[in-house]
Amino acid sequence: MTGILEGTKVVELGHMVAVPVAGATMADWGADVLKIEPLDGEMARGIYIMQDQEDPAADLPSNNWYFHVLNRGKKTMSVDLKTEAGRNVVYKLVEEADVFTANYERSSLAALGMDYQTLQQVNPKLIYASLTGYGTEGPDKDLRGLDWTAAWARGGIMQSLAGPDGIPVASRGGMMDRVTGSHLVGGICAALYHREKTGEGQEIRYSLYHIGVWSILEDVQAELVGKRLPPHDRIAPMSPTANSYRTKDGKWFWISGLGSGWQALCEIIDRPDLVDSDLIKDYYTSDESKHALIQVLDEVFAGKSRAEWNDIFNRHNFLFGRAASPAEVVEDEQAEVNGFFTDLGHPGEEMRVIASPVKFTQNPAAVDGPAPEVGQHTEETLRELGYEWEEITALKEQGVIL
Repeated sequence: MTGILEGTKVVELGHMVAVPVAGATMADWGADVLKIEPLDGEMARGIYIMQDQEDPAADLPSNNWYFHVLNRGKKTMSVDLKTEAGRNVVYKLVEEADVFTANYERSSLAALGMDYQTLQQVNPKLIYASLTGYGTEGPDKDLRGLDWTAAWARGGIMQSLAGPDGIPVASRGGMMDRVTGSHLVGGICAALYHREKTGEGQEIRYSLYHIGVWSILEDVQAELVGKRLPPHDRIAPMSPTANSYRTKDGKWFWISGLGSGWQALCEIIDRPDLVDSDLIKDYYTSDESKHALIQVLDEVFAGKSRAEWNDIFNRHNFLFGRAASPAEVVEDEQAEVNGFFTDLGHPGEEMRVIASPVKFTQNPAAVDGPAPEVGQHTEETLRELGYEWEEITALKEQGVIL
């Protein structure tokens, strides 16, 4: 059984997160992904998410697990694209490639001869997918952008999630990059389908800014029609059945009354007196009633553990979600049995990683080994392109390849 993208050749000129995670997803799905890196490797090779918490001065781990997750299952070659010989190597790759992905600045891509106009001449059927911070038009088209700055902050998410005090909320590193990676893969697959029907290549443009705006669609769309969604206030939420509550054991959960409603919640928590109380009657017109009702509910939910509420809500088919920590997610049987995690296949060292979330029944995805070392497949790839050993040696001596 083969991956659903088996036979698809992808050349990745990506660094950090968004484009590499798209490449990792396509590699999981069976594509042949070749990562082009500078001679000293791309930036994410030097990023370690955590050091020893007890001893921050301790040596960094020799195994960069974060880089492995973003680049598993790929091949890589190190090439100096500032040289003509280096660019010619990539042009030979592009001649046979289906997809080219990039998230370096457009000006840098043009200077290196890796822009769409150049590569389209090399391979007219190429699917070329490039990511910018803020788009390809307008006054900010050349600004550098990261997921924090372009998607999370300027996209409107950061401020929309601020509490009543107005203080913006930080995201976890690379979170919007990974959302962006999913859009990248979706667009690439659509372009491949279009090429299958027409034989035509395609340039696809993405921006972190636009994907951030799309991700906070409800708030931005409300503004487009002259409305404004208020920030969530836990002690005065828009609805008492759409809020977080703390349990007896100090843990949190979220409930949603969609499809059930207030009366159902009152029956579940054994408080029929609240169904038609003045607190709920005045809830949507009085902040005092909001605060008072949430205080009552806080007291109710503090009377039982989260596990007890979990059983109660599930028995009544009421929408409920545990506010799980990452540690709890890793230990969650539901995540395990549904294949959220898989073995990386790192030689000599066991490592579990998060699997791609899309499940193909007939062509299941699979992680095909760890991320490669810098330049690991340079010689192999050049030989496949028809380079003789004498030519490869010359390129090394000239500093074109690693």
